[in-house]
Amino acid sequence: MGPRGFCGRFVNSVLEEADCGMVRTEDAVIARFEHSGEKFEILVDPHIAMDMKHGKAVDFEELMLIDTVFKDARKGEEKGPDSLKKVFGTADVKEVVSRIIKEGELQLTVQQRRDIAERKKREIVAFIARNAMNPQTSAPHPVQRIETALEEIRFSVDINKPVSVQVQEALKELRKLLPISLDKLNIAVRIPAQFTGKASVVLHKYGVQKEEWQNDGSLVALLEIPAGVKQDLFGELNHLTHGEVESKILEKR
Repeated sequence: MGPRGFCGRFVNSVLEEADCGMVRTEDAVIARFEHSGEKFEILVDPHIAMDMKHGKAVDFEELMLIDTVFKDARKGEEKGPDSLKKVFGTADVKEVVSRIIKEGELQLTVQQRRDIAERKKREIVAFIARNAMNPQTSAPHPVQRIETALEEIRFSVDINKPVSVQVQEALKELRKLLPISLDKLNIAVRIPAQFTGKASVVLHKYGVQKEEWQNDGSLVALLEIPAGVKQDLFGELNHLTHGEVESKILEKR
């Protein structure tokens, strides 16, 4: 993998040059890894790099400002293949970059840390709103209610922890204020014969557990869904069937 035209040669600093690839120069940060007295640096998008650090698959074209590993990124001093092989066992840039990000440190600004924390908070709230429900009513908690409750318990988002881990931490604290459960809803729906074609596509999108075709051509389907998508499911089915869909929330056995 070679440099993307190098965006011109380094003058005084990579960060002073024009944009390269998909990452804007002013947004790029240094990811640094040190091993056996050697320093390895790359220039990356902070948000995408954080996603990779937490195990998400990312697009390298969007991740890196320039496909080069440096000894000192600001001076433009590159690391040679022998140096990469010595420490990483390979000179493949993708493999080296992956280890630098996952095992190294991202040099984030205060604002970047705030932005990443806010994004993670939105992801946590969205996951809870979609997957959790009030066990007393079998209805999801609105996003605003979850956000308000998180503020009340003073939940602090950690940018270095995966969202999946922090969801569980948030739920533990939220249960002190809200009746909340991650149990899924079991729902039975009956689609009139004339709407089964289009409705079947919607049902399979939400995850059908079982289907039974009736003698009159109608379709009865059993689904298990997160509480937060119930209204979306019913909204789509009602639109397709002009309100003729029949549904029932089943008790768990």
